[in-house]
Amino acid sequence: MSDQIQRFMFDQTNVRGEIVTLSTAYHEVLDRHAYPPAVNELLGELLAAVALLTDTVKLDGTLSIEVRGRGSLALLMAESNPGGELRAIARIAEDAVLPSEHASFRELVGEGQIVITLDPREGHRYQGIVALDHATLGGCLEAYFGQSEQLPTRLWLAADGERAGGLLLQRLPDASQNQDVDAWERSVHLAETIKAEELLGLEQREVLYRLYHEETVRVFEPKALRFGCTCSRERMSHALYTLGEQELRDILREEGAIDTQCHFCHTKYHYTAADIEILLENPDAPPPVIH
Repeated sequence: MSDQIQRFMFDQTNVRGEIVTLSTAYHEVLDRHAYPPAVNELLGELLAAVALLTDTVKLDGTLSIEVRGRGSLALLMAESNPGGELRAIARIAEDAVLPSEHASFRELVGEGQIVITLDPREGHRYQGIVALDHATLGGCLEAYFGQSEQLPTRLWLAADGERAGGLLLQRLPDASQNQDVDAWERSVHLAETIKAEELLGLEQREVLYRLYHEETVRVFEPKALRFGCTCSRERMSHALYTLGEQELRDILREEGAIDTQCHFCHTKYHYTAADIEILLENPDAPPPVIH
């Protein structure tokens, strides 16, 4: 099954949707970490969600979703860009005892908030924040669309540690295009019948046929998705610079050099004392070469 997202719409209505399936990209994320199964499943849901939201808002830039919890799972973050690259990470609270499998969203994250950041290539950065007031990740994200975008939106998410998938429906504000007043309620009612094993195990067109074979559905060309990390030596150099001169020099005195790595993909970056001196003298210069 390909890693891809597919848009669709119901003709002569103001209802549109997207369906996403992930396997290889999902494995690429999990293979870089050693999370418990319960975290792996939630991370898969978040990967599916960030792909759906990126395509929905049509952002020419990066979109990230951060779940900031006060439970055993302190942070869950996924990021996507228009090129179809996805990455994600989880952070478990210190001294937390996580269930080995099948814990609910609320059991893992507890109280907290979801922060959705839209970072366009041009223009201003935007953040939307919603409380973790719902029992599922999908429910919290639906609340974000209702609050920030003011668009009725429904989400169905699933993951099992091997595959991740999601379905999104949205009612657009342009009612003039709608010649079927019951289209939204009917499409949501039919989507409510989807089972997780169908969302994860069937081809996207088969899922849509099972749900909407009595509807007139226009299906667009799918878009490929893949794992991809945006880290670079230049980005890491700027991150180090923000620590401040004193802290960098303290680390050098203790360690002799600075070694760091990307939390998402585990790429390692090594900085000698000479590299740090160059960075401190001119932070906007090209990053030091790798020694």
